[in-house]
Amino acid sequence: MALRSKSNSDRHIVYDMTVGSPFRAIWKFSMPMMLSMFFQQFYNFADSIIAGRFAGEDALAAVGASYPITALFIAVATGSCIGASVIISQYFGAKQYASMKASISTCLISLTGMAVILTIIGLIIGDPLMKLLQTPDNIFEDSALYLRIYIMGLVFLFVYNAATAVYNALGNSRTPLYFLIFSSVLNVILDYVFIVYYHMGVSGVAWATFIAQGLSSILAILNLFVKLRHIEPNLKYSFFDSGILKSISRVAVPSIFQQSFISVGQLFVQGLINNYGSAVVAGYSSAFKVNTLAIAVINTMASALSSYTAQNIGANKMDRIKSGYLTSIAITAAFLVVLVSAILLFAEPIISIFVKPGESLEVIHVGAAFIRTVSPFYFMVMFKILSSGILRGAGDMRDFMIATFSDLVLRVLFSYLLSPLLGYPGIWWAYPVGWVVGTALSVIFLLRGKWKKQIISPSPKPDQTA
Repeated sequence: MALRSKSNSDRHIVYDMTVGSPFRAIWKFSMPMMLSMFFQQFYNFADSIIAGRFAGEDALAAVGASYPITALFIAVATGSCIGASVIISQYFGAKQYASMKASISTCLISLTGMAVILTIIGLIIGDPLMKLLQTPDNIFEDSALYLRIYIMGLVFLFVYNAATAVYNALGNSRTPLYFLIFSSVLNVILDYVFIVYYHMGVSGVAWATFIAQGLSSILAILNLFVKLRHIEPNLKYSFFDSGILKSISRVAVPSIFQQSFISVGQLFVQGLINNYGSAVVAGYSSAFKVNTLAIAVINTMASALSSYTAQNIGANKMDRIKSGYLTSIAITAAFLVVLVSAILLFAEPIISIFVKPGESLEVIHVGAAFIRTVSPFYFMVMFKILSSGILRGAGDMRDFMIATFSDLVLRVLFSYLLSPLLGYPGIWWAYPVGWVVGTALSVIFLLRGKWKKQIISPSPKPDQTA
């Protein structure tokens, strides 16, 4: 069935990655996603930089101490959307547009309901969880306040991620970029205004994120509704399909566990870090932002590769997947050469950006030591994450989860084993240990090829036109 739209301007609503050069397909699709990621990291950096430089070391530590908990909610949203994106991509690749639209509406309804439930739960357990993590007394109130405001905006987080997942599943990575640019610029402006002019401290950082993310999510979802009307406008489809929800869940639930497990592991590590005082917490949180940027580069390319894989699986073009994998490695490695070189050469100046002039040099020392320790291993973990991207795109969540969980369990375990011997630097060295095992497993699973026989494809449903 041909894809119909009302005007030529709508030809960019979707992008078919099952035809043409694999390199061109992945490059064209991944670059807007990469720009989106950089803008997202930009305003994450801005939160910490403006808090640290204008509100002080304790404010920087407060935002950092609550980050593992906020990351847990992000993980649930991201994992849920991964499942939806895979199924939507497969339907799109198979040209089953009625089922594709039903998948989209089912995804949006389900995620909105989940966000409401998690908001209620988060507001109840937020403070007790901060206490359980042994958050230092001098930053506890600010950390808890930041977390409460963030939790109140969870619906916006889920809606925005859902809209982005749909666009990416349809091969349109440009539109999410535009909304993210808007959100990022607004977030930075509000950070500066709330902290510098209104002296709101940590609460200003939280409200800036709430407002910017809220407006961006509303605009993104409204734009999505308008665009979807132009795809086979006379097509009848179910607004909520329990069968499709089950197919989405088969990928989404393992992805949620995988993403959440990473965040839970980070909670354990954060609890360990908190024992070393607010200066170490501030240094670690600054460096972790830099680490997150590097890993986000790889994850972004892996997400593009997952959509590419899912579309080609739906079109039964398995031979294109190897070329897509090699292309993704080449592009990712080029980005990492620049990032790792900058980190190794300029670690102290990079961390000092987050610190108020004249405050503790220990913050800079801690942060620089962390990123110098882990950054050379980014090239290795690249193979793990990209290999897992193909497994996820095929729906082989069992092997995907085994590799990820092994990595994380070892990272947390060795953090607790090495820190008594080496102090907090022992936590830094636990990262490469987990990455080595996770990378080995992911590559083995990919090369074994079992994922080709375990593809989770939704049951075909004939499209119906009015």
